[in-house]
This record gives sequence, C-alpha cells and structure tokens, in this order.
Amino acid sequence: MAKDVIKNPIDPIYQFEITNYYTFGEIGGDGGAGTGIEFAFTNSALFMVLTVGLIASFLILSTRGRGLVPGRMQLLSEITYEFVANMVRTNAGTEGMKFFPFVFSLFMFILVANMFGMFPYFFTVTSQIVITAALALLVFGVVVVYGFYRNGLKFLGLFVPKGIHWVILLLVTPIEIISFLSRPLSLSLRLFGNMLAGHIVIKVFGGMTVALLSAGFWAPVAILPFVMIIAMTGLEFLVSALQAFVFAVLTCIYINDAIHPSH
Repeated sequence: MAKDVIKNPIDPIYQFEITNYYTFGEIGGDGGAGTGIEFAFTNSALFMVLTVGLIASFLILSTRGRGLVPGRMQLLSEITYEFVANMVRTNAGTEGMKFFPFVFSLFMFILVANMFGMFPYFFTVTSQIVITAALALLVFGVVVVYGFYRNGLKFLGLFVPKGIHWVILLLVTPIEIISFLSRPLSLSLRLFGNMLAGHIVIKVFGGMTVALLSAGFWAPVAILPFVMIIAMTGLEFLVSALQAFVFAVLTCIYINDAIHPSH
C-alpha cells in the first residue's frame, strides 16, 4: 500500500517508497474506509506520465520540420529510429518489423524512465517490480497471442526440437516449457534488480560520505566513498541504457520465436 508519510529519508529504501499525491477513492470493499483497493495518483504514476510526455514531445518536435539536412534533434530521433529498426531486423527478421512500434515504445519508455531515476529527488519507475512485471507480461502476452494467431497449434513446435530421439525429447520438452514460462520472470527481475541495486549502492555511499564528514577526525576519509559515488553514478547511467537495450533485444528474440516457432 502506498504511504503518505515517509519516516526515515536516510534509509536507502526511502527513494523507492510510493507516495500518494491524490487519492480518488477505493475500488471494491464493503464501503468502509481501507477495505477496498486504493485508487490514487502517486509519484510512480507522475513519472510514468512525465516519461511518456517527454518521449512524445521529443518525437513530435524533432520530426516536425523533416528537413533534408536534419538538425540536432531530428538527427537524434533518426539515429534512435534506425538503432531500434536494425535491432528488430537483426533479431526478428523483416517480418518482425510489424512489431517495430511496440519494441520502439518499450525501448524508449524504459530508457527515459531509467534516466529520470538518475536525477536526485526523482523517482525510478523501473525500480518497482509491479511495473517491470507488467511490461514483461505484456511482451509475453503479445508473443503467445501472435504465435498462435500466425501458426495455430504449430506454435507448440517451439517446445519440441526437431531431430532429437524421443527418449531425450521427453526430458527436453519440459525444460523448454519451463524456460518459456520463466521468460516474464527473468525479464522483470533483471530490469527491477539492476535498477534497485544500483540506486541502493549509490545511496549507501552517499550516507557514508555524510557520516564521515560529520565525524570530525574521519572527515578526510569521506573522499573515498565520494569517489565511489561518482564512479557508481557513471556506471549506473551505463546500466540504465544497457537494461533498456537488453529488454528490447530479448523482446525481439521472443517475437522471432512467435514468427518462427520451429527449432
């Protein structure tokens, strides 16, 4: 449940707390306060709106002129477009380009949301397992629905490798099924874990720096955790971009399985 009052801002977990900005009411319950599911606009919702708004504004403004000689913003948007398009073509083939808008939206949302989280007092949307799980289940749902829509029951051939003796097939098929069903789990936990852990480490080193500076005699030692903050911040920027890339690449690979389910 979201919390309206944060008790300990020094706690490294403080930055991941969900805070209500406006409560619309409750869904369900028996009519009493606190018996239903709270429906509220939170800091997480705010930064998701800001993420979508920033992406939409950037793409609209950068492509508005459509000049033959692109400006900086248009050039950046074209580079981003080609980067994702090449990613889709490489991992899902030409037929996979019909999913380009889907993959591009995922990549941009995760990238911008991760970058937002790198700024002080901003909220990291992708540090919430419910958000990353929703994105992973969306990808999983698209793959399954399109796989059966395009291939029918032949989609189940994804779990039955060809050219394998039936005895080994009895062992391999359950492994393939478990591997397929674990995809949403691995997708969501990878993104969630990386963003959560990186931000916690930076916060811990920040707390160490402040504590040492206030310790008098040990104040000069504060330079060590401060240097680590700088190093970890640079690394976290890299991880933020890399996780958006990994999520998009894996999405393309899973879409390719839906298009070509046979091993």
